[in-house]
Amino acid sequence: SLSHPHILPLFDSGTADSFLFYVMPYIEGETIREKLNRETQFGVDDAVRIAREVADALDYAHRHGVIHRDIKPENILLHDGRAMVMDFGIALALSAAAGGRMTETGLSLGTPHYMSPEQATAEKDLTPRSDVYSLASVLYEMLAGQPPHLGGSAQQIIMRIIADTPRPVTELRRSVPPNVASAVAKALEKLPADRFESAKAFADALGMPTFSYATAAGRGPTFAATPTAGAFVARRTFAAVAALAVIAIAVAGWAWLRPSSPPPAMRFDLTVDPAMLAAHDVVISPDGTMLAYEGTVGGTTGIFVRRLIGDPDFRMLAGTESGATPAFSPDNQWIVYRRERDGALAKISVAGGGQTTILTDPAAFNPDWGASGQIVYAGPLGTFVVPATGGGRPRQLRGSTGFARRSFLLPDGSGVLSTFNQNVIIYDLRTDSVTVLVRNALHPVYASSGHLLYADDQGGLSAVPFDLKGHNVTGPPVRVLDRVASDVSARGFAISQNGTLVQNDGVGLGATRTGTRLVIRSFDGRADTLPLQGGRRVMPRYSPNGRFVLYVLQTQRGNNERDIYTYDVVTGTNTQLTFNGDHFEPVWSPDGKRIAYSTDSAGRRDLRVKSADNSSAEQVLAISLGKEELAEPNAWPRDDLIVFTRFNASGRELMTLSLQGGAKPQAFLAAPGNERDAAISPDGRLAAFTANEPSARSEIWIRDFPTPVGKWKVSLGGGSYPRWSPDGKYVYYWKLGLRDTLFRAQVDRAPAVVVRTPVMAATLQLAGFQPYDLHPDGKRLIVAVPDVPAAAPVGAAGTPTLSRHVVILNW
Repeated sequence: SLSHPHILPLFDSGTADSFLFYVMPYIEGETIREKLNRETQFGVDDAVRIAREVADALDYAHRHGVIHRDIKPENILLHDGRAMVMDFGIALALSAAAGGRMTETGLSLGTPHYMSPEQATAEKDLTPRSDVYSLASVLYEMLAGQPPHLGGSAQQIIMRIIADTPRPVTELRRSVPPNVASAVAKALEKLPADRFESAKAFADALGMPTFSYATAAGRGPTFAATPTAGAFVARRTFAAVAALAVIAIAVAGWAWLRPSSPPPAMRFDLTVDPAMLAAHDVVISPDGTMLAYEGTVGGTTGIFVRRLIGDPDFRMLAGTESGATPAFSPDNQWIVYRRERDGALAKISVAGGGQTTILTDPAAFNPDWGASGQIVYAGPLGTFVVPATGGGRPRQLRGSTGFARRSFLLPDGSGVLSTFNQNVIIYDLRTDSVTVLVRNALHPVYASSGHLLYADDQGGLSAVPFDLKGHNVTGPPVRVLDRVASDVSARGFAISQNGTLVQNDGVGLGATRTGTRLVIRSFDGRADTLPLQGGRRVMPRYSPNGRFVLYVLQTQRGNNERDIYTYDVVTGTNTQLTFNGDHFEPVWSPDGKRIAYSTDSAGRRDLRVKSADNSSAEQVLAISLGKEELAEPNAWPRDDLIVFTRFNASGRELMTLSLQGGAKPQAFLAAPGNERDAAISPDGRLAAFTANEPSARSEIWIRDFPTPVGKWKVSLGGGSYPRWSPDGKYVYYWKLGLRDTLFRAQVDRAPAVVVRTPVMAATLQLAGFQPYDLHPDGKRLIVAVPDVPAAAPVGAAGTPTLSRHVVILNW
């Protein structure tokens, strides 16, 4: 709707093959950035004329209710010397898509050098004066050859925008007219109210030779070019300023020695590479100087690091290929991480090189390095402590027999904080006991202030005072941040010993705190939520006739216990099938009359079968499992055969179990690729499954069944949880990312098996393991999605919006 001679128009927009596009006219010329790169500075007259043309375009847009938000040299085209502003409307479109809540959704618009102070501090409501500031910054660079504020990183630039006053442009270029320097100085004021009230007023001042402006220091920005009486005054003023500086240093020294109020907290958005998944953590070193996260670039996953101040970008740490879930050492010199390609815990110097394997255990996840020289890790077999030097035997913590997530070793080595069944607990290593500290909470961390920080059940961060010696809570909890995107795997926050906090500012993607909803979603976008009360429901499975949904519900009995239910989508009847213990990974029999599932009860782990209508007692299958093994049923392709994944310290493998009396499990795939999650084609001749071989990434493969002769790769760039279409022509799989995506690949069977290139079938954020299933009609899905709190922003199809990462200094 914007039609102006200095605004690049928009011809068309839309969607093609799942990609958004928009069409602009082809303009011959170059951007201001390209000309600055070539010539460093503009002629004064040209710079002022271009700035006035841009200001005219901005004034027109502002009067139509549009704020650009990203004025910078790259967004201003020069066509025959005439300025044309690009990307108008992008900010408005994003704001509209976010319901007008730019800062709550992780959409950080603007480029650091040209951000207004209110943009840099993430103000929610920007005015036209923000664009005026950005345009003044561009004009400053056209005149001076550099932006008003410089720094070695985006964070340094932002802090200087907030706190520092830029040098008068005439200090860098004396030929700038006084009225232009005055107009630039006024437009660069920190407070929006001190700037020009409109872009037109800024343009008028640039063209008014008599315009002048006194800065906050009580002086204009002009300087004498020759030694005159004015120069003497300037020298005397400089001497006075120098004397004041000495006094200021003395006062600062006194301030450092006397008790003082803490410095104010400063917030800024952390720019992370798109390779990072939104649900992953950014971790910070104990001294607050370094950041790290897990990311993927060009198909290679590894650990990315950067210094908080001084490094403009993250870089992949050489040698960490297939690395995941990093954590810093107490001395800030090392990073411990999980190496996915061989299921090992390894450590590497933050300077690069010096990689050491601590132990190899496919069940070792989410390591944390304590000051006592110990590393704690957790996984499906429990929580363990191992020496950081490597070579020692892991010690399993008493009572930790179920799947644990994030653990934290106390700084004095006396205990381990962890989470079980939505409760924060502590393993006391001195007394070999377990105590519940906080209920309905996740991912505890001990802060040097003497508090436990944890993700609460309302989607925020809470703190509670904690006695490190007594291992007990000493006061009531206090909510300290309202939005922390923790989930089943990610903490959503990290804190250094000096009080710098990294916050994943958003809604929890896995909804561990707030539960999940089971949604029936058709491929045309229609969605219906099953009318079930609040709770965490995962692992949904359609019955063969599509009438019933089988699912797992997290219980409130304590420890890590789950029960299995069915829901009749016709009558709305909800039926509980299992009781007392931990029951999970259910699958239907081919006739829909029975279910098979895993059980961990009274220290015994096995596979069980029972009737789907509770008409008969459960039956323990004749399968021998060790105390450190799990059996997870994947498919029941025919009445007399079950396919399951066996999980032990050596990895995962696919097994078959005949239901004929006395039969023993047989290996279907026992290769070293962590094969799991098998799905059998409707004709029983092919098995689709997830594996990590030959790469470290989880991919979908197909093998002949029941004898694995041929082998065909299905997924591209990762995938999990395969499902066959009812006609056997397609394999569906899920790929986790910023927005989880369901793909499907066509599988031709004659004259030979050929797998076609996968295409996107749907996008929807999920929660938990085995988070979806395909209806027998092949036209819809049952999906476990995060249950978003009422106050949380939501996007399409009821899914939570993506989050952003924020660094808070002096938190």
